[in-house]
Amino acid sequence: MSKVANEPDSAAHKKEAFRLLVKNTLERRLFYIPSFKIYGGVAGLYDYGPWGCAVETNLLNLWRQHFVMEEDMFEIRCPSVTPEVVLKASGHVDKFTDLMVKDEVTGDCHRADHLLKNFLNDILAKDAKITAEKKKEIMTDLASLDEFTGPELGAKIKAYNIKAPDTGNEVSEPYPFNLMFATTIGPTGLVRGYMRPETAQGIFVNFKDLYYENGNKLPFAAAQIGSAYRNEIAPRQGPMRVREFTMAEIEHFVNPFDKSHPKFKNVAHLEFFLFPRAEQTGLKDHVKTCIGDAVAKGIVDNETLGYFIARTYLFLTGIGINKERVRFRQHLQNEMAHYAEDCWDAEIECSYGWFECVGLADRSAFDLKAHTSKSGVELVAHEVFDNPKDVEQLTILPNKKILGKVFRKDQKILSESLQSMTDAEALALKAELEEKEKTIYRVCTTGQEFELTKEMVTISQQVVKTHGRNFTPSVIEPSFGVGRIMYCLYEHCFYTRPYTPGEQVSSVFRFPPLIAPIKCTVFPLIQREILNLKAKQISNSLTRVGVSNKMDVTGRSIGKRYARTDEVGIPFAITVDFDEGVTVRERDSKQQIRVPDGEVVDVVRDLANGSLPWAKVTSSYQVVLVPDTEAES
Repeated sequence: MSKVANEPDSAAHKKEAFRLLVKNTLERRLFYIPSFKIYGGVAGLYDYGPWGCAVETNLLNLWRQHFVMEEDMFEIRCPSVTPEVVLKASGHVDKFTDLMVKDEVTGDCHRADHLLKNFLNDILAKDAKITAEKKKEIMTDLASLDEFTGPELGAKIKAYNIKAPDTGNEVSEPYPFNLMFATTIGPTGLVRGYMRPETAQGIFVNFKDLYYENGNKLPFAAAQIGSAYRNEIAPRQGPMRVREFTMAEIEHFVNPFDKSHPKFKNVAHLEFFLFPRAEQTGLKDHVKTCIGDAVAKGIVDNETLGYFIARTYLFLTGIGINKERVRFRQHLQNEMAHYAEDCWDAEIECSYGWFECVGLADRSAFDLKAHTSKSGVELVAHEVFDNPKDVEQLTILPNKKILGKVFRKDQKILSESLQSMTDAEALALKAELEEKEKTIYRVCTTGQEFELTKEMVTISQQVVKTHGRNFTPSVIEPSFGVGRIMYCLYEHCFYTRPYTPGEQVSSVFRFPPLIAPIKCTVFPLIQREILNLKAKQISNSLTRVGVSNKMDVTGRSIGKRYARTDEVGIPFAITVDFDEGVTVRERDSKQQIRVPDGEVVDVVRDLANGSLPWAKVTSSYQVVLVPDTEAES
C-alpha cells in the first residue's frame, strides 16, 4: 500500500490501543483464544474459553426468549453437512463467492473489496491535506463497494495504485472464490456435500412439514441456532471475521399479498438510526427515524420487515449494545439480490468501524420456489376464499421437445425454472416474446442464460371460478451473527477504572446481569473454616435457585478478588465475615450493602434476573462504605 504523507492521527492510535487492550483482556481471561495455538494457530479459527462460552449461552438464551418464545416460533436443528443438490438449488454452489486478488510474488490472497476499502479508509484517516473533491470521490467509492463488478474493482485498485499490504508487490486481477468448504458424504466419495454456509436452507427444505404442524396456516416462523462455515479469503479482523461461527436465523413465512403484522403497532413509536439508500448515495450520515414513519413512507418495504427491524433493535440494546452505536443500513439497489424486495443490515460500531452483525431481508418467494423447482416437491401454502372467486389462472407450458433439441442436458433445469415463475415474471416474458419473438431468459438458481423463442414456451391465461388458491409464501429473514454481536458487546461494555493511588488499575466489563457469564461470586473475607463453610452454604443455595456463582477461597486480598471478578464482568459479589449477615457488592458503583443471611439468596436472585434494580436495593438495606481492604494491592 502506498504510504500516506501524514502520520496517523491520535483518534486512530486510540482505537488501536483500545482494541489491543480489549483483545489482551479477552485472551488472558479466556473469553476466546486462537485455536490450535500450540501449533501456531490457524487464521479465522477461535476457541471460546469458560467465560466466552457462558456469555454466548446467556446471549442465546435471551435470543430464544426474545424471539422464539415471545413470537411463538418453531425451533429446529439440522445437520451442518449439506448435500450438494440443496446448495445447488439455493444458488450457493454457483454464486457464493467473494472477489479475490493474489500477491503476484508471494501468492498471498486478499479479498479485493477489503483491500480497496482499507486503503481508502486509511487515506481519510491519515491524510490531513485531502481536498474536498478527492474526499467526495473516495466517499463515493466506499458507498459503491458492494456494487463493483470484478473488472470495476480491478480498475479501482489500479487507479489508486494499491499494492499488497504486507509486501508492496503488485496484485492480480480480481477473480471469484467460492467460500464453501467442500466435503464428501459416505465412503465412496461419490456424494458431494458442503459444510453449510448458513442455517437457513434446513428450514426451507422442511417448510412443508412445518406448515402442516402449524395447522396449514400462515404466517408462522421457524428458527435455528447452529454453526456455519465460510472459507474466508483473508480473515484479519480477529473474531469479527472467522471461518466457523454461530448463527441464529429466523425464517418468517408470510402471505406475499399481505405483509402487515398484528404487533407492529407495539413498536411503531420506536426511534433509532436508519441509513436509507438516499442518505448513502447522497454521502450523508444515518438519521434517527421513527420506524412507523419509515414504513408509512415506504422507506422500509412492509410492516413485517419493519417489525423485525424494531425487535432486533430492542434485542441488541437490551443485551448491552450502545443505542448510539447501532444503525440499520439499507442495501443499495444493485447490492441486493435480484429477487429481494428490501434488505437492511444492523451495523454496530466497534474499533474496526461499522460492522454488519444482523441481516434483515424480505427474500420474496425465491428460496421455496428454488427448492420446489429442484426437488419436484411443491413448497406452497393454500388460501381458502370466503366466497368463490373468478380468478385468472396462468398456465406455463414449456415445449420440452424443442428445448431438448436446442439445449440438450439443460432442458430439464430450464423447464423447471420456467414453470416456477411468478405470474408477473411469466406475463413479462410473454409480452417480451410477443413483441420481439425472442429474448434472453436467466435461470436465477444457476445464473445460466438461454435465448428463448416464441415456440419454446406457451403462456396463457383463463378465468376460472375457484374456492381457494395455492401460492408460494414470501420469507422475511432476520439472520444474526452471534460471534460478531458478542465481540461488539465486549467492546461496548469494556472500560478501565481511573488510576487511584493505592488501587490497582483494573479493567471491567459492564455486562448487564442477564448477559454476565456468571452472576455472583462468594468470598470468605479471610481463610477460616467457619467462613468457608458459610460461603459454601450460600453458594449451594444460590445454585439451587438457578443463580450461577463461583466461590473464591484463594486467600488473596479481598481487593484483588474483587478486581479479578470485575475483569470478567461478574455483577455481584457476596463477602462473608464474622458479623451477622453478609456484604453484597455491586460491580460498577462498588457500593456495598449489608443483607441478613436469610434474605441474601432471594436478593441476589432478583438482582441477577433483572427484576430488582440496584437502586431499590440500596434504599432497602444499609449501605456501607467501600472497605479499605478493597484498596489493598
